Amino acid sequence: MKAKDVIQSLLTEAGVELNGSRPWDIQVHDERAYKRWLTETELGVGESYMDGWWDVEALDEFFNKILRANLEQKIKRSLKTALFILSTRLFNQQTKSKSKIVGREHYDLGNDLFRQMLDKRMIYSSAYWKNAKTLDEAQEAKLDLICRKLALKPGMKVLDIGCGWGGFARFAAEKYGVEVVGVSISKEQIEMGKVLCTGLPVELRFQDYREVKGKFDAVLSIGFIEHVGYKNYHTYMKVVDRCLKEEGISLVHTIGNNTSVTYVNAWTDKYIFPHGMVPSVAQIAKSAEDLFVIEDVENFGPDYDKTLMAWYANFEKAWPQLKDKYGERFYRMWRYFLLSSAGGFRARFNQLWQFVMTKPGCSLPACRI
Repeated sequence: MKAKDVIQSLLTEAGVELNGSRPWDIQVHDERAYKRWLTETELGVGESYMDGWWDVEALDEFFNKILRANLEQKIKRSLKTALFILSTRLFNQQTKSKSKIVGREHYDLGNDLFRQMLDKRMIYSSAYWKNAKTLDEAQEAKLDLICRKLALKPGMKVLDIGCGWGGFARFAAEKYGVEVVGVSISKEQIEMGKVLCTGLPVELRFQDYREVKGKFDAVLSIGFIEHVGYKNYHTYMKVVDRCLKEEGISLVHTIGNNTSVTYVNAWTDKYIFPHGMVPSVAQIAKSAEDLFVIEDVENFGPDYDKTLMAWYANFEKAWPQLKDKYGERFYRMWRYFLLSSAGGFRARFNQLWQFVMTKPGCSLPACRI
C-alpha cells in the first residue's frame, strides 16, 4: 500500500480528510510528506510542518482528533525513534551538567517573546479558569490557589524550585507577606525576575535544585518537575524532604501523563524542551514513597487547553513586532508547539495535576481548597 493511502486510511479513522474543506482537514503541499510521516513519525510530522510541506487551519483541533483516535499507536516507530527512547532509559538525561540545556535553548529564547505571549505576571504554566474571564485573572487565581493550599502566612519562608521570572514569588510576597527563595536554570529568567521583584523579600538564584540548602516552611514547584526526569524524581523528593520543615507543606504543579514513560516525543525533545519528560501519577507516587504523605491530587487539565489558546492569541497578535527577530520557521515551530499542546489537553492525552504533600506525622491539615 502506498504511503499516501496508509495516511488517508488513518486520518479517516480520526475524522480528518486530506485536502478537505473543514478547519481541521489537512492541506498537503508536498507529496513527500506521506512517506516522511510514516518513516520519521512524530519528528517527521513536526519538521515537515516547519518546512511548509503541509498546513491545517485549526491545528489544535487536528491534534485533538488524531490523539483521540490513538493514531500515534498505529504507526510503527522508526529505528531512530526507538534508539532515542532506549537512550532515555539507559542514560540520565537530566544530570547537573545537562539540566541547564533547556534553560539556554528554551527559556532563554527571549524575554520579549514571553512578555508578549504570557500574562502580566509572566506565568508560564497552566492558569486556573474556574472563576476567571481573562488570562491575567486566571493566572492570579492559580497563584492564589497554590498559596492557600500551602497555608501561607506572613513571615513564612518559601522555596520555589523552578521559579521562572519570579511570578509566584512576587505574588506570594505581595499578597501573603512571605519571604521567597527561587531557583531557576535560566539566566534570562533570573535577571528579569530580579528586576520585577525589586523591593520585595525575594531572592532569585541561577542554581540547580539539587544544590539548594536551608529549611523552609513550604516548598513548591510549578511546571518544573517536567525537567527533572524519571531517574531523578526520587532525588527531587529527597531535596524537598531535606529543605522542608517537619510541619511544612509541599506542592508540585505539573503536566501529567496517563501512562508511565521515560521520554517526551522526539520533536518536542529536539525543538522545545530538550530532555523533558512528563510524569505519571504512578511515577510521582513512587518517588514520594517513604518521604511524604500525598494529601491531595487535583486535576484541571482542560484549563491548560484554554491557557494555551490564550497564549497563542497573544503570540499571533504580537508576531508583527517579533517576526524580524525570530523568522518564519520559528513562527511555524512555535505555532505547532502551542496548538498541538492545546489539542493534547483537549483530547485528555495530557493532564495538569497539583499534588499536595506533607511529611509523615505532620499535624497540619492539608486538603483541597
